[in-house]
Amino acid sequence: MPVLAQTPDLVHYLPILTTIVSAAFFAVILRRWLVRRSGPHLLWWAFGVFAYGVGTALESSVTLFGNSVALTKAWYVAGALLGGYPLAQGTVFLLLKRRTALALTGITVPFIIAASALVIASPVVLANLEPHRPTGDVLAWTWVRWMTPFINLYAAAFLIGGAILSAARYMGEPGLQNRVIGNALIALGAILPGIGGSMAKGGFVEALYVGEFVGILLIWAGYHACTRAPAPSRASETATPAAA
Repeated sequence: MPVLAQTPDLVHYLPILTTIVSAAFFAVILRRWLVRRSGPHLLWWAFGVFAYGVGTALESSVTLFGNSVALTKAWYVAGALLGGYPLAQGTVFLLLKRRTALALTGITVPFIIAASALVIASPVVLANLEPHRPTGDVLAWTWVRWMTPFINLYAAAFLIGGAILSAARYMGEPGLQNRVIGNALIALGAILPGIGGSMAKGGFVEALYVGEFVGILLIWAGYHACTRAPAPSRASETATPAAA
């Protein structure tokens, strides 16, 4: 697979901007939770945006200053395993009954912990360690990587699916166009990093960096639109984390 040139292009600095945006977004969500003192969905979303920023910070370090086994494993845990899962859990706590949400948390959190531990414990194939590009190919226990799609499918089902469902339900509500637009932006923003990640597997890591940057901007824009919208009627009170 191709590696980055020794002299980075402008696009290779994008993960730094993504990290800065994520840090600011994290502060906004955490402040909202501190003001309200309620809503586990906000804590899950704050954790998700924090993990997002950690992943892009690690990408910055690898891309600009060089790779190592520790950096690649940390990036895999923060990006591949935690990239979308905490955000999806925020949706779970809003869309589902508390008992169901807690049950799903009890099932998925041990799975995430086990997957992370296996990534850390996995032997490595040093020949696959690229000097300026993080990749899961470095893991010698290739079967560990088969755990990731289950996590990503779970995250997509609730984060993207929940946003689309909410946008559809609000569409018929007078005065709630901001929530429709906001949830649509959240869904699109959640899709883009996945598209970029698929292209990165083919060697186009720049697509991942662009997808992550634009994705977090869209999610924040969607969050802002939803939180500024009027409260929905009781008949359509199902919402995504950004709507509460």
